[in-house]
Amino acid sequence: MSSKFVLWFAPQTCARVTLTALEEIGEPFETRLIAFMAGEHRQPEFLSVNPSGKVPALETADGVIVQNGAILSYLADSYPEAGLLPRPRDAAGRARILAELFRCSSDLHPLVTRFVMAPMISTEAEDAPRIRARAVEGLAQQLAPLESRLSEQPWMLGQNWSILDAYLAWIWFRITGVGFRQADHPALQRHYAKASKRPSAIAALQHEERAQDELKARGLFFQPPMPGKT
Repeated sequence: MSSKFVLWFAPQTCARVTLTALEEIGEPFETRLIAFMAGEHRQPEFLSVNPSGKVPALETADGVIVQNGAILSYLADSYPEAGLLPRPRDAAGRARILAELFRCSSDLHPLVTRFVMAPMISTEAEDAPRIRARAVEGLAQQLAPLESRLSEQPWMLGQNWSILDAYLAWIWFRITGVGFRQADHPALQRHYAKASKRPSAIAALQHEERAQDELKARGLFFQPPMPGKT
């Protein structure tokens, strides 16, 4: 069976959310691994796919789609039966769903980058603690309403899972993996544990594990250090 999609990705990045979405859809797809430590994101082969040099990038019959939020919206519209996102008929309802998607991609995601990759944000090493501290403040503010919401309902949008839950689970994975306090957010912890048990999430992690094994074999696997460690 020929693949309908080709996903350019790297393990542990937000491409995990797109992997999860593709697994939910059930259409055949291929993956192309980008080794950032080898500079493959700056090579002509990948820049011809996504000039921004970022993952994920999804090759489709309609052309290449980039930016995670755009990819998820495209897949949700193309495969409504998969239930990736609700599809309200009115403009205001659609805008509210997009706002939730942008909450993940535009509000939380940049803070994740600053928290996880603080030493790479500035060329001055002494700036990293300050960058990380400000990111912690921002994350606490942004996660507070989600903690409250998930203490009252099982999923981001209510009783039914959506791809937003996969996005939030990835965010939680990234920040707690480098020291963000979990104890302050019990509802988010429960949400992550539940989202991680979904078959599509397990399958996405299997794709990542194979990619990580390849990167390790090439000496190119990068694990962000815990704060205070080198």
